[in-house]
Amino acid sequence: MFITGFPAGMLACNCYVLAPRPGADAIVVDPGQRAMGPLRRILDENRLTPAAVLLTHGHIDHIWSAQKVADMYGCPAFIHPEDRGMLTDPIKDFGPKLAQLAVGAMFREPRQVIELDRDGDKVELGGVTVTVDHTPGHTRGSVVFRIAQGPDEVAFTGDTLFRQSVGRTDLPGGSGRDLLGSIVNKLLVLDDDTVVLPGHGPKTTIGFERRHNPFLEGLS
Repeated sequence: MFITGFPAGMLACNCYVLAPRPGADAIVVDPGQRAMGPLRRILDENRLTPAAVLLTHGHIDHIWSAQKVADMYGCPAFIHPEDRGMLTDPIKDFGPKLAQLAVGAMFREPRQVIELDRDGDKVELGGVTVTVDHTPGHTRGSVVFRIAQGPDEVAFTGDTLFRQSVGRTDLPGGSGRDLLGSIVNKLLVLDDDTVVLPGHGPKTTIGFERRHNPFLEGLS
């Protein structure tokens, strides 16, 4: 499995690209602000063609370039229905500072949008099986995407779980209780060797977070 990523934009949202191998169809996860340049280089260098854009949630730093990527390559964007409205209004309720960052930006839905409305569903995309776990807490429509990489799993956790931290819950649609419930019921049940690729910051593993994440102390 080919997996790479880079931090995009002023908010350094991790955009990931995965494919079964170079020269195949690819999946793009969370293309944020200013993602197009680095993304096109990765796609061209590895002869990849996007088959889908996967969005872990609807916040502006994760969906900024989603419409451009999806429509440029003629592929669908996948998002949970609870967060679909953010595709066209990603700065609602976020305050003037974020609105200033987005000044002049026009947001609209990609031509093809598919709602991820079934928890635990498996989606076949570009030769890759993606398991979708609904993990509300950071937003109502947050999801985690899991794929197999050899004998182990990789989890794209968005802003639900970070290395030694968890997602904030003070924004509209956030819930601390829901976030911890999602982590306990959907992430801490995974094997310790599961690789976590978060929406911001470095990668980690479920086992490392189980032992060292101060926000998860006492949880099982």
